[in-house]
Amino acid sequence: MTKRRTAVVSLALAAGLAFAAPAVAQGSFERCLAGLRAEAGRAGVDTATAEALLGGAVYDEKVIRFSQSQPEYETPIWDYMAFLVDEKRIRDGIALLQKHRTTLAAVEKAYGVERHVVLAVWGIESDYGQFRGDFYTPHALANLACAGGRRAAYFRDELIKTLKIAARGDVPAADFRGSWAGAFGQTQFMPTTYLRLAVDFDRDGRKDLVNSVPDALASTANFLKDAGWQQGRPWGYEVKLPAGYKGPTGRRQRASLSTWASRGLARLDGKPLTGATEAGLILPAGGRGPAFLVTRNFDALFSYNASQSYGLAIALLSQLVSGGEPFRAAWPTDDPGLSRAQRLELQKLLNRAGFDVGQPDGRIGPATREGIKKAEAHFGMPQTGRPGTRIYRALGGK
Repeated sequence: MTKRRTAVVSLALAAGLAFAAPAVAQGSFERCLAGLRAEAGRAGVDTATAEALLGGAVYDEKVIRFSQSQPEYETPIWDYMAFLVDEKRIRDGIALLQKHRTTLAAVEKAYGVERHVVLAVWGIESDYGQFRGDFYTPHALANLACAGGRRAAYFRDELIKTLKIAARGDVPAADFRGSWAGAFGQTQFMPTTYLRLAVDFDRDGRKDLVNSVPDALASTANFLKDAGWQQGRPWGYEVKLPAGYKGPTGRRQRASLSTWASRGLARLDGKPLTGATEAGLILPAGGRGPAFLVTRNFDALFSYNASQSYGLAIALLSQLVSGGEPFRAAWPTDDPGLSRAQRLELQKLLNRAGFDVGQPDGRIGPATREGIKKAEAHFGMPQTGRPGTRIYRALGGK
């Protein structure tokens, strides 16, 4: 997800806005689709391209349902971090840092964004290109445009821009797969962001963020540079608060590191907290959890999805693939989240115990949550439907 999408979509979600999601009958959707084709024609998109991308589109309830919620805002941060920054993603990132060292070095030199940061965005957005989304971009955008509500015009514009990208030959029609909101490619750009910031880094004449790793990585670096990333400035520091701290908090409540030290904060790594670099204090799990002083470079990471949890996931992954340390303070929970491998194992354990959740795939959907609730009831636990360590171990997980 990218800055331009978040400015219009994710911030709205974070503010509690939801799309109006009427039960659009297929007939009314088809009438809306005809209007979108006509609008594309007026925007200069040829008929063949419009038909190639919009042909066969049907009303998709799942897209509308997903538009009303996102995991960054509903999932406990210890769950979110556990599956986004797990051992496999770290291990794969370290290997790919070496495999693509020449490209990443060239990208870093061209845009001034450290290679491990670019790599971390790639890892979080698509698991290094291995998973790019469940939705066909033009069809998802058509559904959102036709659903009505306050964002309909925005999604119509994103759809027209998708058609224009296809028309000029940057991305083959069949390759537009991504998120429910229309982001696509290995680092998930919205069409508007794509047209403004995508880069043809491999110089083949196409800005292809789907099939070209160099283009995807360079475009990501270009995005972060545009968002204000400054080379050599850390994203932030994990800190310890003084007892009874009542001072300012919030990403935008900035002060110099020296000022924070005078307020009683200290770096957990033992290094001095000094200098004029400005940072804000964030407490992603409240006062009992980890605390971080974050710089404007964190703002650049935040802008990729307008989510504090998301920004921290990129920050932590970038730290770990470059040989740094994990966060030191524990999340304030006695029921930690599960890695992707553990989530897959949890589904297998649920099936084995008779709580059928369907074919295990490691992804937590309605069937898995219902299976977890049944298992929790069986063991006399509160029925949460949450994939945590407690139910995992109750079922025999190690």
